[in-house]
Amino acid sequence: MIKAVVFDLDGTLLNRDASVRVFIENQYQQLNKWLNHIPKKKYITRFIELEKRGYVWKDKVYQQLVDEFDITGLTWDELLQDYISQFQYSCIPFSNLISTLDKLMNNNIVLGIITNGKGQFQMNNIRALGIEQYFKAILISEWEGAKKPEPQIFLKALDQLNVLPSESIFVGDHPEKDVKAAQHVGMKGVWKKDYQWDNVKADFIVEDLAEIPLVVEKLGNQY
Repeated sequence: MIKAVVFDLDGTLLNRDASVRVFIENQYQQLNKWLNHIPKKKYITRFIELEKRGYVWKDKVYQQLVDEFDITGLTWDELLQDYISQFQYSCIPFSNLISTLDKLMNNNIVLGIITNGKGQFQMNNIRALGIEQYFKAILISEWEGAKKPEPQIFLKALDQLNVLPSESIFVGDHPEKDVKAAQHVGMKGVWKKDYQWDNVKADFIVEDLAEIPLVVEKLGNQY
């Protein structure tokens, strides 16, 4: 019987691609005095290229942008601080986020989040989505001193949720860091489809968060 569902954040609950695009458009507008010598589309496209869907931290991205576009009057660190403080206001959830969490909680499923990233930054994003209160355990790699796919961060979440790995599923968009890593500790691994990968092996594959309660129900019926 499944007692817990643990989620990744970026690309799973938070529509990161859409959020980044909204943020970087807003940044261009707000800081236009210093950025208006760069065509808007070029600034947005280059930022998205350089940050590689979040796998490159923004200090490197902004250093590169300042250098490439010869930005003056603003330092790369000031651009970075703007990102850190303002990104939360551009957070866009995936569809059916709240209704899915409600449904799981109404079925007495305990919920957790495990996400890699900077502690306060990720917590701000979770709060911006309005979902903090749903989760009994929220583990962010910077604060935990461990990150996915390391087993200890999964095991710590399960300990906080007071469930066994076999009673839990993990939902994430990364085939290795989410799905395989969760399976490695004995959880069921659910892959939330992402266009970046093909032929992903997982216990279940979903396209929409609304499918998660159905996965829980299906697993319950197997016992």
